[in-house]
Amino acid sequence: MSDDVVLIEHREPGIALITLNRPERLNAWNGPLAARYFELLDQAAADPAVKVIVVTGAGRGFCAGADMETLQDIGASSGSGGAESAAGGRPQYHTTLIPKPVIAAVNGACAGIGMVQALMCDIRFAAAGAKFTTAFSRRGLIAEYGMSWVLPRLVGNARALDLLFSGRVFLAEEAAQMGLVNEVVALEHLLDRTLEFAAELAQFASPTSMAVIKRQVYGDWDRGLIPATDDAIEMMKASLRRPDFKEGVASFLQKRTPAFNPIDPNA
Repeated sequence: MSDDVVLIEHREPGIALITLNRPERLNAWNGPLAARYFELLDQAAADPAVKVIVVTGAGRGFCAGADMETLQDIGASSGSGGAESAAGGRPQYHTTLIPKPVIAAVNGACAGIGMVQALMCDIRFAAAGAKFTTAFSRRGLIAEYGMSWVLPRLVGNARALDLLFSGRVFLAEEAAQMGLVNEVVALEHLLDRTLEFAAELAQFASPTSMAVIKRQVYGDWDRGLIPATDDAIEMMKASLRRPDFKEGVASFLQKRTPAFNPIDPNA
């Protein structure tokens, strides 16, 4: 496996920048890229110096979906083994299990399994005019790798079915109106804006608080209000006992940047 199909760079203050790096193929998804991507996600997740992860693509695209060579190989094999290999040995929702914010900077074409990766990130910034498409129905496929779970929760059932049934291309501006992306930025400012947002989280938010909040948000999507609230009360009691709470209050009163601890593994 070539390590250069996905790159990692560390930026201050505590940001891991992961870049899909097959620009000549618009970062099309294949087995080696998938395996390296998830390997680097795990590496960043385990690094206490990393507080926030940013994912983007090299060149003109974020990820234009599955590499056509991979799709042809899967079609020729008439089996699921090729699909499992292309997934990279991890479930595509793996990003949601990373206990740190993962932010996508969608710099261009974002299609199929590439769109799955963007949606599995916690927050999305997109370049003005960036093109999105689910694509699956136009390849004789279904809503793959958790798309049927995440897309309706972001945009609602009717819009999700529109995008999944039609496989039509839509732009970043429409994606923002739907709530699919958080912010649209001129391409030349996209990475700077995304890193600026990531730096604010890295500097001012408790890593443990963000980890627990992320777990709450994804875990509570399919739960009722009462059990979610009851669990939140117990989690709040635990957070009040952690050093981060005292540091958060002290730094506010002293008007300084907080010095929070790395993620508490017991939180």
